[in-house]
Amino acid sequence: MKRIFVPPIKSQGIKTKLVDWISSNVDGVKYERWVEPFMGTGVVAFNIRPKRALMCDSNPHLINFYKALQNKEITSGLVNKYLTEEGLKLLDSEGEYYYDVRDRFNKNGNPLDFLFLSRSCFNGMMRFNKKGGFNVPFCRKPNRFAQALVTKITNQVYYISQIIESGNYTFVNQDFKETVKEINPTDLVYSDPPYLGRHVDYFDSWTEEEELILNNGLEASKAKYILSTWLSNKYRTNEYVFSVWKNCKISTMEHFYHVGAKEDNRNAVYEALLTNFDVKDSISNTNMKNRIDRNESQLTSKQRKIYVTPIQLSMSLEEAKSLTRGIS
Repeated sequence: MKRIFVPPIKSQGIKTKLVDWISSNVDGVKYERWVEPFMGTGVVAFNIRPKRALMCDSNPHLINFYKALQNKEITSGLVNKYLTEEGLKLLDSEGEYYYDVRDRFNKNGNPLDFLFLSRSCFNGMMRFNKKGGFNVPFCRKPNRFAQALVTKITNQVYYISQIIESGNYTFVNQDFKETVKEINPTDLVYSDPPYLGRHVDYFDSWTEEEELILNNGLEASKAKYILSTWLSNKYRTNEYVFSVWKNCKISTMEHFYHVGAKEDNRNAVYEALLTNFDVKDSISNTNMKNRIDRNESQLTSKQRKIYVTPIQLSMSLEEAKSLTRGIS
C-alpha cells in the first residue's frame, strides 16, 4: 500500500487524492530538477520526492512556512506545543480568539499563526484581500484543536520536514512569470495554476492572459511539462484545453471536488493532465475533442484506488517517528 504524505497546510483544491495518479505519469521520466511555478501546499513534490526541486509560489506565507521547516525554525515539537496552547485559548474564548490570531498574523505574518489559520478557518479556504490580509472567517468549531488533530498535524510537520531534509529543495516567493524564465530544458515542470473558467481560491486572481503567458513560457523553455487543469463537468467543457493547450497530450480521471457546504456544490469533474510528451493513458488533443463532440467517454485512465496516510489520529509522535526511520 502506498503511503500518501499530507502537508500540514490545508487548502481547497489540494491534490492529495490525485497524487498517486500524477506520480504514475512521472514514473520513468528522466530529469535533473523538478520545478513548480505554483507550489501551493507542495503535496505533489513531497510525495514524488525529487532529489532536486525549485518550489515557487506568489503567496509569501506558503514559502515562509516551508522555509521555516527547512531551517528548523519550526519543528514538530514546537508545533505540538503551539497548537495545544493556542487551541486552549480558542476553546476558552468559544472561538473568538481565532480573530485575535488572524489580526496578529496580518500584522506580523508568523508562520505558526499561518498554520493555525489554515487548520481552523472556514472550509479550509486560503483567501486574501487586496491588501494581502487573510480574511477567511472561523470554522465555528471552538474545540478545533482537540488532541487528535494536534497529533495529526504534528505528525504531518514531522514527515514533511524529513522529506525536505532528504532532498535539495529551494523555496522561492515569486510570480510564475519569473519562474518560467528559470526553467532549463533538462527540468521537469509540474504546473498547477488556478483553474481558469472555474471558481478559484488562491492568493492571486487568474486571467486568460496569464494562461497564455504560462503556455508560451513553458513551450519556450523546451522542458518537459505536466499541467493540471479541469477538462469538463456536467455543465460545460474547459475550451481552453483545446485552444491555449491545443498541442498537448491529455490524460484524464474522474475526481470529486468539495468546494461548498451544500451537496449541490460537490460534483464530479474530469481532471486532466496536459503534457508535451507521452504519458500513461494519454491521448491526443484532437482525439479528446472528437470524443466530446461524439458524446463518448472522456476517461483515459482507469479509476485508481486512493490510499490515505495509514496513521491513526491517536498515534503519538514517537510512534510516528518509529515508522519513518530510514526515509531517504
